[in-house]
Amino acid sequence: SITPSTPITGVVGGTEEGRLVRRAVAQAKQGDSEGIHFLYVRFHDDVLRYVNSLVRDYHEAEDITHNVFAKLMTAITKYEERAVPFTAWIMRVARNAALDHLRARRAVPTEEVRVAETSEADTSLERGLDIREALEELPTDQREVLVLRHVMGLTPVEIAGTLEKTESSVHGLHHRGRRALQG
Repeated sequence: SITPSTPITGVVGGTEEGRLVRRAVAQAKQGDSEGIHFLYVRFHDDVLRYVNSLVRDYHEAEDITHNVFAKLMTAITKYEERAVPFTAWIMRVARNAALDHLRARRAVPTEEVRVAETSEADTSLERGLDIREALEELPTDQREVLVLRHVMGLTPVEIAGTLEKTESSVHGLHHRGRRALQG
């Protein structure tokens, strides 16, 4: 049995989840709201986490994620399963939406507002902030590969499809990114 909250890893054609996703995609392409609903419930949290890793603002990430799924009803007709797995495709759509948002945001100069950290911040929050700071120091392509691999749980093949890179370049970016974090 599968639930929409099952981790994103393992979304491959032969699994039960893969069959359910393919069926939901087919339904969604026909305009069936149940198919769209399944895809929303299954992929919303993964898309939100990924978009948030790019825009670094949870509320903006929520808005972008909402827009991704609002546009999904029409955009899904462009999805072809033989090109890339649906997981990679939806993440590419989310990435493009996040990058469009960041480009638009750059056009309006704003002052960055930082909330003062409280002394009661727990260790896991501090660790999370340390990881985020370390990731921010990496080149964008290395950071994206590491987030997709270790936060989103995508396979190198899925990452290659999402970022429109070769699997070999994904492996190289992953290796260089991990080495930079360790150094």
